[in-house]
Amino acid sequence: IFSSVIRNPQPQSSQSQSHVHPHPHPQLINLHCTMDRILPDVVSLHVAKAIEYAYSYGPMAEKTVVLVPSFVTAQVESLSEAIGFDMETLSYTLGMFLCYPLGIIMANLPYGKMKHFFSFLLGAFLLQFTIGTQWIHHLIASLVSYALLLLLPRSLSKTIVPTFMMIYVTGGHLHRQFINYLGWDLDFTGSHMVLTMKLYSLAYNLYDGELIKKGKETRATKKCAHLAVEEMPGLLEFLGYTFNFSTILAGPAFEYKIYADACDGTNLYDKNGKPKGKIPSQILPTLIPFVVSLACLGTFVVGNGMFPLLDPTDPQNNTPVVITEEFLAKPWLNRCAYTWTALFFIRMKYYFAWKNAQGACNIWYGGFEGFDENGEVKGWEHSNNVDILDFEVAPNLKTLTAAWNKKTANWLGRYVYMRTGGSLFATYGMSAFWHGFYPGYYMFFLSVPLLTMCERVARKKLSPRFSSSRFSLYGICCMLITSIFVEYVIQAFQLLAFDWALECWKSHYFFGHILAAIFYVVVSQLSTPPKEEDSKKKQA
Repeated sequence: IFSSVIRNPQPQSSQSQSHVHPHPHPQLINLHCTMDRILPDVVSLHVAKAIEYAYSYGPMAEKTVVLVPSFVTAQVESLSEAIGFDMETLSYTLGMFLCYPLGIIMANLPYGKMKHFFSFLLGAFLLQFTIGTQWIHHLIASLVSYALLLLLPRSLSKTIVPTFMMIYVTGGHLHRQFINYLGWDLDFTGSHMVLTMKLYSLAYNLYDGELIKKGKETRATKKCAHLAVEEMPGLLEFLGYTFNFSTILAGPAFEYKIYADACDGTNLYDKNGKPKGKIPSQILPTLIPFVVSLACLGTFVVGNGMFPLLDPTDPQNNTPVVITEEFLAKPWLNRCAYTWTALFFIRMKYYFAWKNAQGACNIWYGGFEGFDENGEVKGWEHSNNVDILDFEVAPNLKTLTAAWNKKTANWLGRYVYMRTGGSLFATYGMSAFWHGFYPGYYMFFLSVPLLTMCERVARKKLSPRFSSSRFSLYGICCMLITSIFVEYVIQAFQLLAFDWALECWKSHYFFGHILAAIFYVVVSQLSTPPKEEDSKKKQA
């Protein structure tokens, strides 16, 4: 979602800075030529005509951008030129920090419709501020989905709404790739990916609510019962959720019930208006992720400049740094160390965005989990989308994936994996389609199952033979191996293009794939150690 943000700090031309039309018509002529190598001429021509037709509605969309005063846009443009940041990057960054004062206002508004209205209005403002006319996609998708949820039976809407949203975000990805292949411009697809998760989830929440009412719960419904929604939300509540200002730019895409409970005070007070426990201060849950986000932003700006993965001058067209002739002439271990470092700094921009959003949610108790039966605070995990330390020192792939982009993992687990009978194919396929259609994504996703197979066989055949402590020699080796192999496969995800990703893996002699395959074959032949319980029984 954040690949298009804080990527290239060089100032752009005034045309590319336009908030009214980020992709003017001339780009169709100049940039879609890359796609001509993939699409037949006839198909390419028809796609270009379809896009031109869609752009013909641009003047109508421009009239809807009414929430951002012209003097604000002018001031941001002046600041952009003064500090050397492009307009898109600066607007996005300012928008994220703006969520904090907005969160303070949200926290002090009366519960109910006022909070929903504020959430919707300020979310719309942030979209118009960051992506201009393209905010209209968010509104259209939301209203169409609301109509479908309102008119269709729950048994149909749980399928049709997710399908509609996936088709919409797919169209956005394909449009982006067609007009600006390998480009990093900010457009509506980032916020639309978050919206897709929200509406996909809500469709199933309503379906689960109906099944619970009828006493016909499925296995998946029982596991998701705490998130079920029995009544269709009103339009204002619905738009407040889909446009929620503190989650619209970078997530997290938490469930409707979590949002609604925070807006009506249910997570803090009982039906009689009495606190369910001692209400905790939101100061530290807000400040800690905020400070962490600042540290991550600074680390990214400094580190990415020192260790770029792509060519800083023209990442879209020039050969990536890590596969240039000059770089490939260096010793292999040096290249591995450089790439590992570059990817570490790239992760910092994701940490910045997610931690910044976490603090913005917590300031109005959007991330508060509520109280347990004894009135004790459960925590603030609803807004936490990444556990940085757990990810960086993960001893295995399972721990690593559980710590990264947690709300997306929840969405895939609850509404894809569980609803398809535990199909990994459907889950990985949905994740890939949701991300987009660059070959690098699929090279990465097709490589992950191999690493997963290795991890499973190692857990079964090797782990019982060694200490379970994370800081034992075996545990430290697991951390290093997990980090090295994940960094190897993730390069394809970052490079996007097939030839770039393949050349990068080739420069590393495909060691990740070859060693993983050998490891799986060899370790599979080992005998499975008896479980600790079985050993005790034999000794007895």
